[in-house]
Amino acid sequence: MAFLSSSIYFAFTTNDVILWSFISAIFIALFCLAFMLRQHYALTLQNRIVRLKLRYRYLATTGKRFEEFEEQLDEAQIFALRFAPDNELHELTQRALTENLSGDEIKKLIKNWKGDYERV
Repeated sequence: MAFLSSSIYFAFTTNDVILWSFISAIFIALFCLAFMLRQHYALTLQNRIVRLKLRYRYLATTGKRFEEFEEQLDEAQIFALRFAPDNELHELTQRALTENLSGDEIKKLIKNWKGDYERV
């Protein structure tokens, strides 16, 4: 941030306005890129945590491993299943596999919605 403010200061106070304006633009672009990457990494990490949580919940409620058929489900289906309570998880997972339900269809079939209010 100090480099950005210094480059903007020099852009207005020196004779090399074009050079310092270009340097300021580069710093602004790098700052924006760093912010976007930070958000991307946070969302990627949360997606991994959602998958791990769903694997654990499925194992705890059914005694079977979720990984055996996880690759048959797409991301939308997996992320929709996270809203299902434990007593509906097994049934909805089986229906998603056999009927190839979309994420929105899975969400509509959930009777007792379990919200995920901790997303970034």
